[in-house]
Amino acid sequence: MTATTPTRPRALIVDDEAPARAELRYLLTELGQVQVVGEATNGEEALLLLGSLDYDLVLLDVRMPGGSGLEVAAALRTLPRRPQVIFTTAYPDHAVDAFDLAAADYLVKPFDADRLRRATARALAHLDAPETARPTAQHATAPVRGDRDVEPLARIPVPKDGRTVLVDGASIVYASAARGYSYLKLADERLLVSYSLNELERRLRGHFFRTHRSYLVNLDHVRELVPDFQGSLVVVMADRQRSRVEVSRRHARELRRRLGI
Repeated sequence: MTATTPTRPRALIVDDEAPARAELRYLLTELGQVQVVGEATNGEEALLLLGSLDYDLVLLDVRMPGGSGLEVAAALRTLPRRPQVIFTTAYPDHAVDAFDLAAADYLVKPFDADRLRRATARALAHLDAPETARPTAQHATAPVRGDRDVEPLARIPVPKDGRTVLVDGASIVYASAARGYSYLKLADERLLVSYSLNELERRLRGHFFRTHRSYLVNLDHVRELVPDFQGSLVVVMADRQRSRVEVSRRHARELRRRLGI
């Protein structure tokens, strides 16, 4: 009796550039984790294919004619069995939106076979998991003192060396504005991210406090409050450098209340 060969998960490649599709097909074929059974050149074609066949994995470019990859990923949420999504793009600035759509990974071109292998393995591992167990942009954490029903901290996607690192909101000591960008200060490093302090404030919400128009601090990492000579406050943070962050006068009272002082 002949043994039945297990069917590999089915993958769809969506990219408007033929060389990019060919390269991705080649890499996936070499890795052998999935079988590529479809290609689409734009969002409209992708949705037609996704409506006619159950795919397990979709590799999506972001910027395409006929509907962006983000729009395609949003539409997948209406399918009875939603495939896993890996974004493959030359643009790192859409990572936040991608992870908000529960993408399994976000690969910034050019990437190598090993990076693709790890992303694909992660996606397939979650393929049959319940929706509540699938990757999302948030995770639970303890609430800040003085606040009720504080929402979970987001994970912030940060492009780094051709890959996307997910930085836990809980590990961010503070963020500072930098001309339309922001710096995330961690315990022993500083990372530049491509979105504004206002965007970070919306994502991090109750766990963070805007001490100044240029600073957003993690209340769990505030070590000391020090009055300055002008009658305002400076907070000393619990990073390795014991960074000092300015607190504007109009925010000082609310900061004390949030810290239970």
